Amino acid sequence: MRTTARRAVQAVCVLTTASLLAACGGAGKERPSEDGTAVGVTDSTIKVGAHFPLTGPAAPGYSEIPSGHQAFYEYVNDNGGVHGREIEMVVKDDAYNPTNTSAVTNDMILQDEIFAMVAGLGTPTHRAVVQRLNDDGIPDLFVSSGSLQWGDDPAGSPMTFGWQPDYEIEGKIIGQYVKENMPDAKVGLFLQDDDFGEDGEKGARQFLDSQIVDVQKYTPGGSTDFSPQMSSFKSKGVNLVIGFNTPSYTALSQIAAQGVGFKSKWFYSNVGSDPALVGGLLASMTKGKIPAEQGVKLMDGMMTTEYIPGVDAPDDEWVKLWQKVWDEYSKKGTEKLTNYRIYGMSQAYTFVQALQANGKDLTRESIVETIEKEGASFEGPGLAPFRFSEDSHMGISGASVVELKNGASEPLTPVLVTDIGDAEIKEDDSAASDAPPSSGLPE
Repeated sequence: MRTTARRAVQAVCVLTTASLLAACGGAGKERPSEDGTAVGVTDSTIKVGAHFPLTGPAAPGYSEIPSGHQAFYEYVNDNGGVHGREIEMVVKDDAYNPTNTSAVTNDMILQDEIFAMVAGLGTPTHRAVVQRLNDDGIPDLFVSSGSLQWGDDPAGSPMTFGWQPDYEIEGKIIGQYVKENMPDAKVGLFLQDDDFGEDGEKGARQFLDSQIVDVQKYTPGGSTDFSPQMSSFKSKGVNLVIGFNTPSYTALSQIAAQGVGFKSKWFYSNVGSDPALVGGLLASMTKGKIPAEQGVKLMDGMMTTEYIPGVDAPDDEWVKLWQKVWDEYSKKGTEKLTNYRIYGMSQAYTFVQALQANGKDLTRESIVETIEKEGASFEGPGLAPFRFSEDSHMGISGASVVELKNGASEPLTPVLVTDIGDAEIKEDDSAASDAPPSSGLPE
């Protein structure tokens, strides 16, 4: 991607279904394992889990994120682990289907006995399990989605934390940029019909309500023909489309726009704007009629946001670290470092930093309290500070606006930082660390 229980308990009872298991929990301390340590933690290991679409229509790009996590954890493990413990990551495929997400999460809790869920991906998918994780007192850390529901309700979901900028603040940053630099633009919104699109629209409308002339939505997994939506934009005179959508739907919207002769400026959310991935999808979806190189070129002039450095910045010290780790720990050896793998390594770095800050005595409750108390000062590749506190479990607080050219991003603004609601947007690059520690490990 360009991109806790205060706490519930699992009562010791033998039940046959996930719902009954969750129902038998109650407020209190976490359930220890047989040797007295936290579930998923031994003297030598920490076991975490994650759900990702390794197959299905959302797999392109997203399936690469866990390989970034695993590569960095192997690097950490080979350098002594965290307080003497190695990190094990269980990754299960949900195919971006909420029913599957519930099933694989149940397996990870009951069979794999994970300590925490780390980086579970997707707004509709993770929504299906967030209550279960909180009811069972399982840390639900750094969700791979910018939905407000991961961080805006610490009282209701005390175990859950976001990681990336939420879609509302991204919408605000996009909206302010358009208002200031394209005040005459007639804006059409192309939105995923869930929290992703809703939160992005909420942010953008703070600045662009009077400029928005059309709104078109799609349901993930539904129709792949967007000619009607693009025709609507065309008929309404839209000359700037702002899209809060996943990469596959970036490609599909471009194919449909060409098909109906709709020409516009485009401003895609960070989630859907990876040039290499979209170029490859365009080639695949058109059976080569649009070659991948032409697909990348098609994105020239499109705008998006950026909150961590990517593969288009090979001289960045953080990217050098990710490249070093990937070259050494890539499972297949022939696969390249991508922005999605960088996203995974960046999340993994934050998780390792939280473990380091927690200390040797690790419990589910302590890791949550550590992030609440110290997370706002965590360092890493993010361009803007984290917002973690007892009152907010929101992630990175901002981004810069960039323009895509030849598959790379060119900054259009400094790093812009804000929060949800009517919080002011300010310039703030204080979190942009020039280089990681020499060891490549959080200190």
